Amino acid sequence: MKQALAIQALDRFARQNRVVFTVGDLAKVFQESGQALQATLARLVRAKILTRAARGVYVYGLDITPKPNLLEQVAVALRRGHYNYVSLESALSEYGAISQVPVDRLTVMTTGRSGEYRTPWGVIEFTHTKRGIDQLLRNTKDVGRGLRLAQAETAWRDLKRVGRNTHLVDMEEIEE
Repeated sequence: MKQALAIQALDRFARQNRVVFTVGDLAKVFQESGQALQATLARLVRAKILTRAARGVYVYGLDITPKPNLLEQVAVALRRGHYNYVSLESALSEYGAISQVPVDRLTVMTTGRSGEYRTPWGVIEFTHTKRGIDQLLRNTKDVGRGLRLAQAETAWRDLKRVGRNTHLVDMEEIEE
């Protein structure tokens, strides 16, 4: 696909606040597959129109609108088809229960597999959970971003369950 046409297509999605794409998404957007798609992606990455966030996930780089939750959008793309929610240190810092705010790390509980991904915007750490969907939905809340947010008590329980350091947690903030 020609670069100008690719930019037009990606701009249409950017106007709808959609800047994170999987390879499968881009195959549909560009109506290409196989080697043609790989060549287009390589050209767009070289031209800095797309940025490779992780294997199989790209971010449109020409959109200048600030995206405060870009790392969360990348996390959603990496574990599409699974239930995911912000928990552990990331959630507890949002509630003010941990004094240290993780600025370059996002901790996510997922029904998918565990893993860690280094992106240009920070590290995404996925930790597997065996909780049922109904329990996940009951113990998290929709905060208007790509990922749900664990309730403070749930994040605390997750932190203990996975064996993380609990010494920095202010229990008074969790109980409020």
